[in-house]
Amino acid sequence: MTLLLEYREKIKKFYRMNSVVILPVLKFLIAFLSLNGVNTMLGYMPKLDNLAIVLIASLGCSFLPAGILVFLCMVFSMAHMYALSLEVAIVGASLFLILFLMLLRLCPKDSYVVVITPLLFALKMPYIVPIAVGLIGNPISAISVACGVLIYYILSTITGCAPTIRTMGENDLVERIRYLLESLVGNRSMAVVAVTFAVTVVVVYLIRRMSIEHAWTIAIIAGTMTNLVLLLIGDLIYDIKLSMLGAIFGSALAILAAKIIEFFRFCVDYSRTEKVQFEDDEYYYYVKAVPKMNVAASAKTVKRINTQSGGVMGTVRRETELSRERSAEQGREAVQTGSRRQNAENAVKKMAGKLPERAERREKTGAGARMTSGGAGYGASNRTVTTERTARPSEKSQTMQNVHSSRGVTVGSNQMSEDADDYEELF
Repeated sequence: MTLLLEYREKIKKFYRMNSVVILPVLKFLIAFLSLNGVNTMLGYMPKLDNLAIVLIASLGCSFLPAGILVFLCMVFSMAHMYALSLEVAIVGASLFLILFLMLLRLCPKDSYVVVITPLLFALKMPYIVPIAVGLIGNPISAISVACGVLIYYILSTITGCAPTIRTMGENDLVERIRYLLESLVGNRSMAVVAVTFAVTVVVVYLIRRMSIEHAWTIAIIAGTMTNLVLLLIGDLIYDIKLSMLGAIFGSALAILAAKIIEFFRFCVDYSRTEKVQFEDDEYYYYVKAVPKMNVAASAKTVKRINTQSGGVMGTVRRETELSRERSAEQGREAVQTGSRRQNAENAVKKMAGKLPERAERREKTGAGARMTSGGAGYGASNRTVTTERTARPSEKSQTMQNVHSSRGVTVGSNQMSEDADDYEELF
């Protein structure tokens, strides 16, 4: 149910946002089907039975009030009647004028009901009209439904009488009018269906206005049963040749259409009904509040990956380039770190190699000085000390090299030069 409510809210939102386009399109379709239906049912004037004329008239009706469509349908019908016979045109004009004036006086807002009713009769789905109009209309709408039924039966009666009228002579003016009027008055199906549909509209309206739970559902079922019962009674009394299978199938379609209308117009939650009582200086108030079923349409969160031109592929390319740059930078850092370590190792090795040479040069210098000052024995002992001193710095440099290698410390050339100076001061 929640999913259906979400779809309902989406449809309503779509209609509100695009009603400027949707309404003219719907008006165009209704006008096109109605005018084309008149041409198909009558079709006695070939010049008017033209697709281009129907399209132009339908386009005009899509931006004009509903009364213009009713007037154009009557004009098309009158033109076909005149092509059939002048007497038929006179009778048709008189009947249409009465109906048109009655509609303008009593229910001017229900013009589309008058047009849609004959259209649904032609589509073999007339039982939808009284149930739907009773749900969304008022009791006065019963007159509009009855007028639509009369217009359909008038056109169908003229179509049935056309072959006989054509065989009559040109001087039989009175006979043609009499024959047509007798056919209309003797058409008992027209009267039974018109009265049945009008009563059904009133019954549905009265029940769906009651303050009872599931009023609309009860009104739909009661209206359908009223419609079928009255039609059966009319068939038994006047022998209108009602098709029971068609009536049952049409009533099922009417219930389905009515439930769709109820879903969009009167979808309430009776489990959360509240009753409120309060008063003022003049009245006591007893209020029954039934909340509607409303579910907010799920909003989709759209994350913009790219705000510039290029789309998703451009974003992927930029991400790839950034990853390549990061990889190259890491590679350069690794190379620089490796080169620093290599330079440190080379400096330590070089320093370790130079220390014995410096020690030997100092030893030689000291030995010469000692030889000059005298004493071969002192020189011999001094050589022994020199040898020990030469060995100790080598061992100490090797130890320092191992310590720096194990700890992974990067030693710069300046630091190595300072260490070398320290070793020189020891000797």
